[in-house]
Amino acid sequence: MKEYDFVVLGSGVAGLTFARKAAAHGSVAIITKRNGADANTFYAQGGVACVTSVEDSFDLHVQDTLTAGDGLCDPAVVRAIVTDGPARIRELVELGVPFDEREIEHGMKELDLGREGGHSKRRVLHSRDTTGREIEESLLRAVRTHPNIEMLENHMAVDIITAGKLGYVTEDRCLGVYVLDEASGAVLTIRAGRLILATGGCGKVYLYSTNPAIATGDGVAMAWRAGARIANMEFIQFHPTCLYHPDARSFLISEAVRGEGALLMDARGRRFMQKYHPLLELAPRDVVARAIDAEIKRTGEKCVFLDITAKPAGFVRERFPNIYETCLRYGIDITKQPIPVVPAAHYQCGGVLTDLSAASSLRGLYAIGEVACTGLHGANRLASNSLLEAMVMAHRAYEAIIPKGPARGEKVELPEWKSGDVQDVDELVVVYHNWDEIRRLMWDYVGIVRTDKRLQRASARLRNLRAEVQEFYWNFKVTTDLLELRNLVTVAALIVDSALSRKESRGLHYTLDHLAKEDKYARDTVLSAG
Repeated sequence: MKEYDFVVLGSGVAGLTFARKAAAHGSVAIITKRNGADANTFYAQGGVACVTSVEDSFDLHVQDTLTAGDGLCDPAVVRAIVTDGPARIRELVELGVPFDEREIEHGMKELDLGREGGHSKRRVLHSRDTTGREIEESLLRAVRTHPNIEMLENHMAVDIITAGKLGYVTEDRCLGVYVLDEASGAVLTIRAGRLILATGGCGKVYLYSTNPAIATGDGVAMAWRAGARIANMEFIQFHPTCLYHPDARSFLISEAVRGEGALLMDARGRRFMQKYHPLLELAPRDVVARAIDAEIKRTGEKCVFLDITAKPAGFVRERFPNIYETCLRYGIDITKQPIPVVPAAHYQCGGVLTDLSAASSLRGLYAIGEVACTGLHGANRLASNSLLEAMVMAHRAYEAIIPKGPARGEKVELPEWKSGDVQDVDELVVVYHNWDEIRRLMWDYVGIVRTDKRLQRASARLRNLRAEVQEFYWNFKVTTDLLELRNLVTVAALIVDSALSRKESRGLHYTLDHLAKEDKYARDTVLSAG
């Protein structure tokens, strides 16, 4: 059995930020199921929303966030995270993250701030269109060289060990975690007085997603099985502009492209956002995604087009080098041709319910980043608030946990993992079929536009799939594929159950059977298995 003062599940900006700070006070393990850089953070293009300009204010950022969240944000949480932002940005700059600057008079420079949908001011700090990669690589350099941090790559958490599951009658709490070592196939028992979930979101629960393959909702599923409270899982954000190409189904076209003047067009070259919102292409993401979905269904075309050809070619190549080069590889010169785009699942606005210290309802279990539901995003996330939240909440978790000291004193005996009489999975085709079926039914029945009948069909099928997956889980040796399938079907069911309970349209939850927004639903959807 291994033992650490702090165990962090996930290696994105939230997990790495917490680990780097906590390592000054004890031993830290970072457990990540692929390599360290394989996290949603790495693929974030747009940037970090933060008030850094004299033309901006905390009040404006707060109001923009509340407006985008459509009545479900917690105003106190929004203000706390927004006002904590500048200090976290300074830390990134000190770490060496190269945020873009622009030259002003007398050779002086200032931050080159971008604007995205829903923002009333330019406030998005960026490093061209690979902001997440720059942040991720800077943090990884810092944690890989720290003597108190051990990074366990290609290790996947199986389940959280709790006092309740072991039969103790005292207050239930997190005691540790079982972790699969993918190389050996062995399941390790790791004692952790403080377990930090930083596992990201669940985009791969949908057939089309901007997320990497690792985004299978592992943290939410494990927290749910451990008895923690889960909130607002019906609010899955679909990014309006994912590249439409048969060989690039997950490549995001950043909202910053629209922020720099790109226009949305139909197949005939006509703009259409004027029919849907006064902010046109810079409307909140939920509005733009629904508008594109409606245009595709109305015209029968397979996509719409994002056109930035009116901008100078040099500017486009300099500001969006990754998008330019990627599209060029697929035969699209974005300086001369419009980009074919469709919406795709992008961000999980709900998750493990936490307070402003990142504490969940299960003692000893914390959640930071996309896996958590803090009250910042409400029914729809404001663009580029995700990296901001991840950094701020990682710091808040650190500030809350460190004064309490290490939690290794409770020497409860933790049982080793027992595989029992199980076999190697000999029919992987069944696992892959179930994976594909879950993602297709979620896309067809629980997508941008929903109905009661579609949700009920999804719920019925998911009940059967959960039973099938549970049978696999108990009869075969655990593998990463099997664990991800188990988590995927759990999270899918949580999304559907949450959506069925909200009989209104609000933010990202849009249903044809309940088009009106109702005051009685201006509350979180909270689920608990306990």
